[in-house]
Amino acid sequence: MFDALAERLEEAWKKLRGQGKITQANIKEALQDVRRALLEADVNIQVVKTFIAEVEKKALGAEVIKGVNPYQQFIKIVYDELVRVMGESNAPLAKADKPPTVILMAGLQGAGKTTATAKLALYLQKQKRSCLMVAADVYRPAAVEQLITLGQQISVPVFHQEIKPPLLPNPVEIAVKGVEEGKKQGVDTVIIDTAGRLQIDEEMMAELEEIKKAVNPHEILLVVDAMTGQEAANVTRAFHERVGITGAILTKMDGDSRGGAALSIRSVSGQPIKFIGVGEKVEALEPFYPDRMASRILNMGDIVTLVEKAQEALDLADVEKMQAKILEARFDFNDFLKQMRLLKTMGSFASVMKLIPGMNKLGADILEKGELQLKRIEAMINSMTKEERANPQLLAQSPSRRRRVAKGSGVDEKEVSRLISDFTRMRSMMQRMSMGAPPMAGMPGFPGMGGLFGGKPAATATPAKKPKKQKKKKGFADL
Repeated sequence: MFDALAERLEEAWKKLRGQGKITQANIKEALQDVRRALLEADVNIQVVKTFIAEVEKKALGAEVIKGVNPYQQFIKIVYDELVRVMGESNAPLAKADKPPTVILMAGLQGAGKTTATAKLALYLQKQKRSCLMVAADVYRPAAVEQLITLGQQISVPVFHQEIKPPLLPNPVEIAVKGVEEGKKQGVDTVIIDTAGRLQIDEEMMAELEEIKKAVNPHEILLVVDAMTGQEAANVTRAFHERVGITGAILTKMDGDSRGGAALSIRSVSGQPIKFIGVGEKVEALEPFYPDRMASRILNMGDIVTLVEKAQEALDLADVEKMQAKILEARFDFNDFLKQMRLLKTMGSFASVMKLIPGMNKLGADILEKGELQLKRIEAMINSMTKEERANPQLLAQSPSRRRRVAKGSGVDEKEVSRLISDFTRMRSMMQRMSMGAPPMAGMPGFPGMGGLFGGKPAATATPAKKPKKQKKKKGFADL
């Protein structure tokens, strides 16, 4: 989402390269570029004015830090201001002293409110909080059915009333009965999905006010479509003035919109973004951390989120088994395939790569090639026999086996040879590094990626040869 903004900010930093110190003269052009970048990202104009004024004030008043050049110091000032504008810290959900905690979901139609309701329920389930979803949107066709289907998918019950047109059940009554049902079931949290409209209107707001008064929710979360840009902030402010929202969920953050909503909502409405939707899957909901988002905007990656995603997907027992196999050089294609599938559970290839510092600068074409190549690698491994997966040397020693795998996966034989050679060398490197040795020069990057993300690609696999006896044991310097 923030690719275009990040690229423009990179241009701004270049204006300060080689400068001895920050002055009003040398940051003038950089500030103009930052202003232009924010406006192009569809950030609210008043937010931009305040942002630029604060950055200029802090930059000119900053003390020169020994060993830090103006280029680095200016980036740090912009980073700190981005964090401040977006809320400084994560705003956790409220939790009632006496269950259930009641969360009221609001938003315009098309923002992804019903899906966000299910995503939030799944997120809370992972936090060991039991949930009940209440289908109070009786106006949109199939809204109730959609929530029921999502509830079945994530194993969360849904309270609803049958709709028999032209008579529609009262949404306020549904909400009240839903909360009562939550108390009966002894659930921790009740999430009420309310009706949306194509635009803010009196009828919609009046209904929300009635539901709020009837159930007295602990949280009122506004679901906002990030694709709407500046309008997202205006919608947030309008809802807050009328019903008093406690936070926002920003959806479609994985899209190609310019991202201005994330920088505008807190400043314009005074309410924090609590979660962001980063994909269509029900698992694709993340708590919003201003500092992490600022890192992504400035092309610094987000290693903390990457680690959290990995921890959620990993099994400790599997990690210990894998470590033992690496130490004994028994890591095989079955293990490699398992790791590739684990990567998929963490999100799309592009979304994971962009969390790694330095990888944000990779172009969309390279990431797309990487995604495609991973599919080709998986096809090659799936075309191997069980014996070949467990013992890659069989393929290294047999051209006929490699030809069969190439035909079975629809790739060139050279690709199979490269995969096997890269994999064999990677396995050696992993064993050495796990024993505390430094990596050898010329090691490949991700096996089979042809040097796409760094590393030296191996040419072709050759039959394994027995190592010659050494007269003396080599040390690391000899390698």
